Amino acid sequence: MKKLEIIIRPEKLENLKVILNCCKVGGMTVMSVMGCGNQKGAADIDLKGLKVLSMNLIPKIQATVVVDDGDVEELLSLLHESISSGKVGDGKVFVSPVDDIMRMRTGERGKKAL
Repeated sequence: MKKLEIIIRPEKLENLKVILNCCKVGGMTVMSVMGCGNQKGAADIDLKGLKVLSMNLIPKIQATVVVDDGDVEELLSLLHESISSGKVGDGKVFVSPVDDIMRMRTGERGKKAL
């Protein structure tokens, strides 16, 4: 199993929900977050002859899902095709291994808990 932490532009959330539903992803956790990437969200500012990089935090959406190992490549491909605009700030997907899952209500473990 793999955990995908998907960070996207807020306006792409509906697209993400459609993709996850089509891929039969069982559930997701969504958070409003703030962040910046390599460009730090801003341009250089000149302060008394010194160039200072002003770091601005940009609003993003972070969705976390756990999927079976065999579904990861297809999901990543669909995310890239549907969410990417080809511009800076589209987001990132972090993929991590998941050792185990337990459903709190029933105690089911592993794939059954997905």
